[in-house]
This record gives sequence, C-alpha cells and structure tokens, in this order.
Amino acid sequence: MERLRQRPVLDVSGLPTVVFGPANIIWLGNLFYMLIEGTMFALLIASYFYLRTRVDEWPPGVHPPYLWFGVINGILLIISFFPAWWVQRQAPTGDLSKVRLGLTVMVVFGVVCMVLRGYEFTALNVGWNSNAYGSIVWTLIGLHTAHLITEWVETVALLAVTFSPKMEGRKFADIGVNSDYWYFVVITAVLIDFVIYGTTRLL
Repeated sequence: MERLRQRPVLDVSGLPTVVFGPANIIWLGNLFYMLIEGTMFALLIASYFYLRTRVDEWPPGVHPPYLWFGVINGILLIISFFPAWWVQRQAPTGDLSKVRLGLTVMVVFGVVCMVLRGYEFTALNVGWNSNAYGSIVWTLIGLHTAHLITEWVETVALLAVTFSPKMEGRKFADIGVNSDYWYFVVITAVLIDFVIYGTTRLL
C-alpha cells in the first residue's frame, strides 16, 4: 500500500484543453459520418448509371432537367467553400468577430442556395414517381437537400452560440469541424450536379 502511494502522479495540467483538426475526437466522428454519407451517395450514383445501361434513350421518356438553376446553385456552393475555409482558419485564433462574420456569410449563402434548390425541384422535368429515372434523380437531389438544410441549421446554431455566454474555446473547435462538413456538402453538390445535369446531355 505504501508503495502505491509513492508512485509519481502523471501531471496533465500542461495539456491543451482545446484541440483542432485530427487531434479532436469530434473531428474523427465527423470524418466517419462523412464516409458513411459519402458511401450512400456513391451507391445512389452507381444505381443511376446502372439504370442508364438498361435503356437506349437518356433521360428515358422526358426532357433533360432545365440547366441554369442547377448551374447557378452549383457555382454559389463552390464560392461558399471559401468563407467556410476562412472561418476554419480564424477559429483557432479565437477572433470572435471574424468567426461571426464568416458564419454569417455562410448562413446567407445557405439561404440563397436553398431557395435556388426549390427552383431546381420545379425544373427537373420529371416527377419522383414518373419512372425509375425520376425516382433516382429525386432521391439524389432530395437527400442532398436534406444535408444542405441540416448543415445550414448547424451553422445558424453555431452563429447563435457565438452571441451566448456559452461561447468558449471548445465551441471554436466545433466551428472548425462544421467547415469540414460544409466542404462535404459542396463536393457532393458538384458531383450530383454533374450526374443530374451533365450526364443527361453527354450520355
């Protein structure tokens, strides 16, 4: 018993209480989540191209989706990559005013993109229950819209937290992780836009 008492105590007081990037367990959880969701999108896109091999006309029996709502929305989402990156760079500095500004810009981009997405749904030129092509297109764009909305809600929530007494170091790390998921939404949007708008004109 005396020997146990004499063991040196491990001093962890010097370890950081806030970490960013791969050292943060939330970052790792977010990465696994994106891998799962990315696999889902990959399976849907594979199903889309499998369907293409089963018919001669593409899209089958309908006109291709109207192009410009999707193109404009895709461009805006690509541009929104940069404020997300800027916020991620500012978060470790703890500069609250810059983080608030960046999150506000991201929220505005999200609103505009969701409005344009509403117009995209009206311009697909096919119903979700018209045929298998319509079902897979609506599923792809619908699931991406769900991700866009949830990411926007999370960004709004983080912006609100920056104005609350609960704003502290770990929240800055959460803001950095949020940008990673914003990148995921942008990248999947570009892929889905190519599938829905590009392949109907190229294949």
